[in-house]
Amino acid sequence: MSMFSKVSRRAACTAVALGLLFAGACSAQAIAPVGTLPVRDIDIVTAKGAVRFKTEVAADPASQQQGLMYRKSMAADRGMIFIFPEPKQAGFWMHNTLIPLDLMFVDATGRIESIAANAKPLDDSVIPSVGPVKAVIEINGGLAKARGIAVGDKVRDPKLFPSN
Repeated sequence: MSMFSKVSRRAACTAVALGLLFAGACSAQAIAPVGTLPVRDIDIVTAKGAVRFKTEVAADPASQQQGLMYRKSMAADRGMIFIFPEPKQAGFWMHNTLIPLDLMFVDATGRIESIAANAKPLDDSVIPSVGPVKAVIEINGGLAKARGIAVGDKVRDPKLFPSN
């Protein structure tokens, strides 16, 4: 057996071990328990009145990267809010997201600046905000329209949008 063969075999074994470690980390992420993030009530003031959602708060890079991936369902009064330290241009995708979602992009004043309705599950296309946003709220697909939520409506959350 030549030295090249020993080195190649060692490299192959290392690659397999790293691959298994990475797969284990991915599957651990895939089965992360629901409900481990903080939850806060978010009210959206529509022409028909306020609509309340209990949202999981994704405020750090790890929870924002995970988002609602791998969830098979979500209650109609639930959602997730992604909060950014400063307003920024945001882009989302539906990578490993199994349920259709409505994405509401919220500017620094708490105004919904755009809504991406019924984002397609497992789609890697980028869904961009129109301008800089302070937050993005995800709810079940079709629910924004069903609840009368529209562009221009205000998100009422005294901590996030003190002027509302």
